[in-house]
Amino acid sequence: MVNKLKVQDFDFFLPESLIAQSPLMERTDSRMLVVDTKTESFYDRQFSNILEYFRKGDTLVLNDTRVIPARLIGYSQDTGSKIEFLLLKPLQNDCWEILVKPGKKAKVGKKFIFGDNKLMAEVLETTPVGGRIVSFSYQGVFQEILDELGSMPLPPYITEQLSDKERYQTVYAKNSGSVAAPTAGLHFNNELLAKIQSMGIEIAYVTLHVGLGTFRPVQVEDILDHTMHSEYYYISQANAQIINNTKATGGRVISVGTTSTRVLETVAKNGSILEETAGWTDIFIYPGYKFKVVDGLLTNFHLPKSTLLMLVSAFANKELIFCAYQHAVKEQYRFFSFGDAMLLLKGV
Repeated sequence: MVNKLKVQDFDFFLPESLIAQSPLMERTDSRMLVVDTKTESFYDRQFSNILEYFRKGDTLVLNDTRVIPARLIGYSQDTGSKIEFLLLKPLQNDCWEILVKPGKKAKVGKKFIFGDNKLMAEVLETTPVGGRIVSFSYQGVFQEILDELGSMPLPPYITEQLSDKERYQTVYAKNSGSVAAPTAGLHFNNELLAKIQSMGIEIAYVTLHVGLGTFRPVQVEDILDHTMHSEYYYISQANAQIINNTKATGGRVISVGTTSTRVLETVAKNGSILEETAGWTDIFIYPGYKFKVVDGLLTNFHLPKSTLLMLVSAFANKELIFCAYQHAVKEQYRFFSFGDAMLLLKGV
């Protein structure tokens, strides 16, 4: 039983200059801090060295979600004032849960226009967390209209424009639905993935559509009072079986990102054998949690006070993670979505 975990215990100082504003020219050129959770030591490497840490019989688990261009700029139908929508979750009958800015202009009944009347929206209700439920009307295919009118929903700490939308997608992105990228996967290119498979390492895929709640700081003092957002996930029987076989034969399951980790640990809630499953997960992993499936974790460096930092602190231990983060700051690693990587393994 974990008592009195304070959100303040997961804070750290990060110079603003270390927040990566754009991706590197080559995906695999990032640095990588390798953390050995067994010996509680860490090493400075390049991401291209990651092959050295895989063994034949391991399985790498990737989240194949695709980010949708979820940010829409439009205008009020009656006043012409500017409005910004951020699509969060699709509902039934062309309705979406959204965030809106400025919120005071988005009262129930208000209507907004996007792209010379190609897309219209009416506000139906306000959500408990200050968002809106809106109904869209249009002619044609919604996804095609969104691709034309929408822009990538980059995190607020990234202030530079992204010249190539695909650099905020993984090279294996397939299933549309995220409003943020599973950023640990941004380091891989197709050539590296082919090399991994040629070493006798399996690749399994899960889907988790990332919501903005993933990146929000925890607002309560005691983290046990925090309520997690829910996100849609799916794992097929074929991919579940790859992971089951890996565990049965003594291989390691190395999860790419906190999103893949949350899927695996959700599906394993009722036992270590995985089966095809789809649903919504609000699993909250913090220190004291016992991992059932994941043996290794590749991740980026996370926001202070975030649930992602708490998950990583649960996989290793909080003291080791914070020592590693202090080292990363000192050595000027690049942080957050377009930043460098951290590989956590139980023995390297």
